[in-house]
Amino acid sequence: MKVKVNKDACIGCGACAAICDKIFRINDEGLSEVIKPEVPKEDEETAKEAIESCPTGAIIEE
Repeated sequence: MKVKVNKDACIGCGACAAICDKIFRINDEGLSEVIKPEVPKEDEETAKEAIESCPTGAIIEE
C-alpha cells in the first residue's frame, strides 16, 4: 500500500504521527508528511489506523 498527505486538508493535529511514527511525522511547518510512501507490510495495520484517525481525511491510501 502507498500513502500520501493532502497538505491542503491537513491541520497538523499529529494523530497520524502519534499512531504510526514509522510512516508519518510532523514537519517544520507543523503539518503531517509521509516518511515512507510505500508502507511495509508489517506497518499496514498501524498506517490504516492513522488514516482512520485523521480528523480531516487528509491521508490518502493509494
